[in-house]
Amino acid sequence: MSFDELQQSIGRDTVPPAGCSLAVQALWHDARGDWEGAHAAAQQDEQDPECSWVHAYLHRKEGDLGNAGYWYARAGRSMPAKDVSLDTEWTGIARELVTR
Repeated sequence: MSFDELQQSIGRDTVPPAGCSLAVQALWHDARGDWEGAHAAAQQDEQDPECSWVHAYLHRKEGDLGNAGYWYARAGRSMPAKDVSLDTEWTGIARELVTR
């Protein structure tokens, strides 16, 4: 799936695209305003670095920076600088994950 296909699915479909990873499913739910659904998807595989990365982003979005920091570390990532918007981070994560 491409980034554009993911974007189209967000505006069109009622379920995440078939065959996409749990991390991408979590991003899909988040983009549709369903933080709880996104969090549930990201938590399904806490050993997966991709899920941990999305999980970290979700807690950053929630404002729980301590919890976000924990999940960024689990993902092997650094927390973005304060001037990096949530939209910019979401796009960067999504672009990287859909190309894998």
